[in-house]
Amino acid sequence: MIMPLLQLVILGNAFGGRIKHMNLGVVDHDHGVPAVRLQEMFNAVAANANTFDTVSYADEGQAMADLRDGKIDGVVTIPPEFSRKVLAGANPRFALVEDNTDQFSANTLEGSLNALLASYGHQPAREPGAPAMNAPVSLAVVELYPYVPYIQFLLPGTIVLAIFVSAMIGGGIIYIDDKARGLHEGYLVTPIRKVELVLGFNLAGALKAVIAGVVLVTVGSIIAGVPDPLNPLRLARLMLVVVASALALISMMSLIMVRINDPLVPRAIFGMLNTVLYFPSGAVYPTGAFPQWMQWIAAVDPFTYAVHAFKILLLKNAGLEAISFDLLFLFGFAALAMGLATLLFKRTL
Repeated sequence: MIMPLLQLVILGNAFGGRIKHMNLGVVDHDHGVPAVRLQEMFNAVAANANTFDTVSYADEGQAMADLRDGKIDGVVTIPPEFSRKVLAGANPRFALVEDNTDQFSANTLEGSLNALLASYGHQPAREPGAPAMNAPVSLAVVELYPYVPYIQFLLPGTIVLAIFVSAMIGGGIIYIDDKARGLHEGYLVTPIRKVELVLGFNLAGALKAVIAGVVLVTVGSIIAGVPDPLNPLRLARLMLVVVASALALISMMSLIMVRINDPLVPRAIFGMLNTVLYFPSGAVYPTGAFPQWMQWIAAVDPFTYAVHAFKILLLKNAGLEAISFDLLFLFGFAALAMGLATLLFKRTL
């Protein structure tokens, strides 16, 4: 009864919501009155509709670097001649460079700016004698990356899901099955310490999860049509994320299962764990569209950081600096979960 209700609540809130609080970089090369008024309209959207929050940049190169690293979702560039063309009615334009690896967010951002421009071209003068903003302004959209089909967007989540399935099978459940068969008595009577037992279970399970991740990274990239899928440098970075994800998920499963004795319990909760961890991670839809309680789940969910890291590497071919926080979280989560599992592990029969 619980599983269908859980799926109803999670899946019902994981798709189709209105995306909010995207980060929009703004580079103003003009600084004229029309450009300032345009930025005021950006700020009004940020304050009311909350579709995006603006981040001002003086250096366009830095803005583009942050866009490639996933720190912002788009960059608006106001050209030097923008105000002069607005006042002259000479078809003024400004550019939006969007991160098209996430088409949901890119389309939302583009739609919000186009709606804003519909009202910008008909603003009356705010001061007597000042020129009215009555020139139609157009938006030039530039996609930062080649076209990204949805199958490539789903690939990072698929890789993490494969690692998680291996973690569910190998993390903690092996010990539960050993207890059900009485095999655990054989190694509990040895002088092996608790930390060594937990570490051995986790490393054995992580090795299986790493193998699953490696297969999905290589074969999945070829099937999804990721450009240059066998690039050695990118594969090395991907392997690091596979190891971090495997350790984090296997340690989490060990912590969950450490005090469970009934071998039926893990089978019963696996489906619920899959739903609770996979869909709030942003693997299938941006987390910015989720209600607040699901965003809290995403903030502590190791799936979220693993999916983000794989997206950055697979879809953007960025470096380790762009995923440094993801790796820090995953390794830190693994260490914390393994430590707690060791403390809760019962060394006695």
